[in-house]
Amino acid sequence: YKLAWNGGWLVAVPPENTSRTCPCCGHVSADNRQTQARFVCVECSFEENADVVGAINVLRAGHARFACEVSGAAMPPAAGTHRSDSGAAQCRA
Repeated sequence: YKLAWNGGWLVAVPPENTSRTCPCCGHVSADNRQTQARFVCVECSFEENADVVGAINVLRAGHARFACEVSGAAMPPAAGTHRSDSGAAQCRA
């Protein structure tokens, strides 16, 4: 109710692979997370804290899901988790 009071929206996002998907190139692999805290993409070498990567992917998926709900468009479950689906992250290869 406090979220509604403040004019916020809650958008449910499937958590599958949000911490294994590279926000730079979209490559999904368990090998991208060799440690709990560090994310290094085996495809493009993008490096970042794993929690930040997960947050980027959840935010993108939430934006995509919300946009599709508002427009009435159908979308696949992984929509918004790839770089081309929304604003590009600053990729450092």
